[in-house]
Amino acid sequence: MAEPTRAMTLRLPMLLANDLALVASIDGLDVTEVVRQAVAVHLAARTADPDFCAAARSHVADVRALIGDKDA
Repeated sequence: MAEPTRAMTLRLPMLLANDLALVASIDGLDVTEVVRQAVAVHLAARTADPDFCAAARSHVADVRALIGDKDA
């Protein structure tokens, strides 16, 4: 069974959109697939960054402080 998806709208400056379409065409991919791949690469890089992970942990702590540890 296919993984559930969510439709999203992405607004890009015309130059960036044109470059994206060109890269997708050269690679023989849909623009949507190029965007999916780029987002996956970006998320992998961010979650591997120790500074990002520290900031994420801080947000978890902030949420716990706001609502308490009721669900923890």
